[in-house]
Amino acid sequence: MEKNNLLRKNGLIILFLSLLISGCATSISSYDQHAYMQTTSLKVDALNLMDSAKDEYNSHIIAVQELQTNLQKAYEYEKNRPKNEITIKLWDKLLDKNGHLLGGFIERWKSGTKMSDTFISNCKEQVGEAFDTISGLESQKIKRTDLSK
Repeated sequence: MEKNNLLRKNGLIILFLSLLISGCATSISSYDQHAYMQTTSLKVDALNLMDSAKDEYNSHIIAVQELQTNLQKAYEYEKNRPKNEITIKLWDKLLDKNGHLLGGFIERWKSGTKMSDTFISNCKEQVGEAFDTISGLESQKIKRTDLSK
């Protein structure tokens, strides 16, 4: 039942994003291969690092800092693209240190909390879906070559 609700919710998000993109083609940035590749690459890095949260944070501090630096680079890249406000809001949600996605997960881990496999798995699912929403939005954007047709 819970899985069906998640699927329905994700379907609604994708439908909303598709309608938003098709209805507002001139008010959203065009597709950017680099942004798409960064997002999908960072998803893999983040999900792999999240598996380490069953250990002490201090034993993975360098890997966490490296991931956070790469996330900041991607965020800055996205922030400086014109007409990219929707994508920035999605990144803000993902990185919010007080939220329930990646930023909040890392903060909780930093506070000295070791995570259970079940908790990590549930969080990874949510974080993965957040990354998928960002990359899904990017992949639905109009490609520059399509604009000239």
